[in-house]
Amino acid sequence: MLVFTFPGQGSQRSGMGAPWVDHPSFEVVAEASAAAGRDLSTLLLDAPMEELTATANAQLATFVLSLVVLDAVERLGLSPGACAGHSLGEYSALVASGALSFEEGVALVVERGDAMGRAGEDAPGTMAALLGIADDDAEAACQRAEGDVWVANYNAPGQVVIAGTTEAVKRAGELAKDLGARRVMAIPVSGAFHTPLMAAARSSLRKALGDSSFHAPEIPVVANVDARVHIDPAEWPGLLSAQLCSPVRWRQSLETLAGLGGVTFVELGPGGVLSGLARRSLHDVETVSVAEPDDLDKLMDVVAKPEGHAPDAHHHVGEHLYMSERIVVSPGGGIFFPEQTLAAPGTGLLPGTAAAGAPNSVIAVGDLIGRVGAVEVRTPFAGEVIRWQAAAGERVQEGQALLWLRVRGEEP
Repeated sequence: MLVFTFPGQGSQRSGMGAPWVDHPSFEVVAEASAAAGRDLSTLLLDAPMEELTATANAQLATFVLSLVVLDAVERLGLSPGACAGHSLGEYSALVASGALSFEEGVALVVERGDAMGRAGEDAPGTMAALLGIADDDAEAACQRAEGDVWVANYNAPGQVVIAGTTEAVKRAGELAKDLGARRVMAIPVSGAFHTPLMAAARSSLRKALGDSSFHAPEIPVVANVDARVHIDPAEWPGLLSAQLCSPVRWRQSLETLAGLGGVTFVELGPGGVLSGLARRSLHDVETVSVAEPDDLDKLMDVVAKPEGHAPDAHHHVGEHLYMSERIVVSPGGGIFFPEQTLAAPGTGLLPGTAAAGAPNSVIAVGDLIGRVGAVEVRTPFAGEVIRWQAAAGERVQEGQALLWLRVRGEEP
């Protein structure tokens, strides 16, 4: 299954629209300019990085170029089985899914960028990437900093972004190194996005969201806030509002998309960050980034392969296992406590069923399977329990297998 992912703020670069000027899909820019009430071709072709880095400009430029790329891919006759977007990219994903009209998507991105820019001025902050650190250690560093700093993005295993006031982020970064982070990288942004410091933006965006018309997505869209699929259009205004002050659960979203059957992840828009995160977070998946017209040929080469054939899949004896089965892994280290309403660890049988051959439990995406310490573990996959991979009371490490599932045939 093809999965389309859309990048967020930070992927923009000066002149990023130039390769698309002679492509038929560049007409999307004129349509977006009419909806936004400003000339966006200048922003995509001529704006220097200083101008393009401003929050309002960065978000609008990234959103519009992503939709130019989407239009070009759709002209090839390709469509996804599911999609998601990182932060701002969630608006691109909703337009791609039909949940939000193009014009209303443009209007909301304009409002969002302006609101977040103002919030960044009223409550100044910054962000930093922590590399080589577990999620729970990143959270602990923020808590021990005793200031306004929080985890803002769960991007990939060993890659977490924190955000808050400059002093608190600096302190949390120092503590993160003590807890094992290999590197702390400052991110040049004008605000502490996806933290409570964006509360002012949330209040002003909420009205615009309430005035917009959302529709049931034609394909599954996985939300940043909870890494779950939402098909009720009434839920999306609240999800987009909450997203401003909540962490982006991107790693968990990728796992959900893989659980839905995603084997080819296509990033549409500037940069290639999301493709790298997918390769780091998931095993045996194909990734391709489409940022320029020349990348369309690479995409067609990828989709021309037999469906389900990830890179070097023919070298893996377990290819059939990969296609039909999934493993739920631990999000961190600690003592594992399985959910007692599911199959008993080590047997694959429901509690209270002693006879061999009793039916395995069936679980849906998002179901609670247990806890590691105090952290809930919810499955990104739907299927039937084959076997528990960890016993009740066992100490597990981050990434350790907990549950082995057979994907249900009716799942998309």
